Amino acid sequence: MQSIPVDTSRLGVLRCAVGPEPKLADFETKQVKKDRDGNTIYTVGVTVRQDGRRVSVIEIAVPGEPKGVVEGTEVRVTGMEAFAWAMGDRHGISFRAAAITPVPAPSTTSAAAAGSAGKGGGA
Repeated sequence: MQSIPVDTSRLGVLRCAVGPEPKLADFETKQVKKDRDGNTIYTVGVTVRQDGRRVSVIEIAVPGEPKGVVEGTEVRVTGMEAFAWAMGDRHGISFRAAAITPVPAPSTTSAAAAGSAGKGGGA
């Protein structure tokens, strides 16, 4: 299966739509999928804005549980690749990434300090 690198900088703001869940290798036995190193594979639903208007949710597989990634959080996806797949009459594109991390929120104290720096402090 050939992987296609994805330039995530062209996808706009990415947000977690569905928090990390272990990916199942077998739905009947509920056995979780592992990578070659024994790490559990997690899937994260991420919103992607297309054409500046439409929003789609894609599922991205990632090794290990992404810490701090919760629904609504802006995220950074590193090392994302796409794979075309087909099974019988079904086909699609799946995504995986090296990591999904939360984007740090801007500090409110530095924003407040910048706002008060321009105000006069005279009596």
